Amino acid sequence: MSVSDTISTVSPATSASVAVWSQVDATHAKVILSGQINVYTLGGVWTEIRNTQNAWLAKLSSGNLSSASLIFDASQVTSLDGAGIAFLIGMEEAQQKAGAQFEVQGLDSRYQPLLHEFDPISNLFPTPVVKPKRSFVLSTGMAVQNLIDDARGLISFTGHLAADLFWSIRHIRQVRWGDFVNAAVEAGIAALPIIGLVSFLIGVILSFQAAIGMKQFGATTFVGPLAALGIVREMGPLITAILLAGRSSAAFAAEIGTMTVNSEVDALVSGGLSPIRFLVVPRVLAGILVAPILTIFADIVSIIASMITMLLYGIPFINFYNGMLSAVDVEDILSGLVKATMFGVVVSAMGCLRGMQTGTGAAAVGISATRAVVSSIVMIVIVDGIFAVISYKTGF
Repeated sequence: MSVSDTISTVSPATSASVAVWSQVDATHAKVILSGQINVYTLGGVWTEIRNTQNAWLAKLSSGNLSSASLIFDASQVTSLDGAGIAFLIGMEEAQQKAGAQFEVQGLDSRYQPLLHEFDPISNLFPTPVVKPKRSFVLSTGMAVQNLIDDARGLISFTGHLAADLFWSIRHIRQVRWGDFVNAAVEAGIAALPIIGLVSFLIGVILSFQAAIGMKQFGATTFVGPLAALGIVREMGPLITAILLAGRSSAAFAAEIGTMTVNSEVDALVSGGLSPIRFLVVPRVLAGILVAPILTIFADIVSIIASMITMLLYGIPFINFYNGMLSAVDVEDILSGLVKATMFGVVVSAMGCLRGMQTGTGAAAVGISATRAVVSSIVMIVIVDGIFAVISYKTGF
């Protein structure tokens, strides 16, 4: 291809050629710019010149790329804006990427500082860094380290919370009882419908499943006392705690997490106020109050559901009631209520902790709410296991 083989582009605004590609020989090419080079005149030029450059570089063998040279003749340019500079930079980047040479000739001195601001060009087009894949040992180590850090934070938070709970007993009037009432209403009264529904279904399902097995041994009459005992000691507190974890713990985490993102918690610290006393203590006290009350409500609803279910098996209410009195003692009820109280502390405290550990950004609030629910359920299982061991050892 000779010098006469050219591609010219005519600007619709000026009706004059603004760019001409000239093929000098197999390894040398030239782009001649003239007139006004701006965002309007480059509209139909940029893509055609770049496509021609890519096709030319693709035809060259790897051995000829090092000697290939593209010259930009800008001696006839009357004006040049940022789009023209970007055009030059894009062409130069393509040459450098292919390992070929690039040169700008005749560019007016007033445009040189603007062009030199982007040296070196490679900084504008960084090479994508491939993130190394973590090994199993490294991933395991990081997981263990995160677990240790989380345990350390949990222990520290537990100490601060215990101290501030004792402080609230000695300074009752300084507790934010308005927040306490709001949290109790949100976590207590607002949770009654869902707890009633789930408790009723659990009572029905538990009785049905137990009756299927007990009927084979002719011991259907024992289903009521066993169901009542299981509901009072285990199912009632556990159902309440899990539902509170899904409702109240996530709500506490989202509320305090939003305050953390908005730097309101930092403002409390800057004002000399303890965020645990100001935010956490009222919510934990609310959890301590509402968890046993909701557990009693869940126990009553579940037992009523079980009584209704046993009617289908010919067990009258009076027989169910007498069997329940013989199987369930006051110690069983107190054991469930003590367990429910601890669940209330765990659920509310974990929600507040995850809220105070919220990072930055809107997504961090959702992550904190999720972590609060998961952490609360894990702690419920741990506390329930501890109570199971205590009950086995002491009979309480």
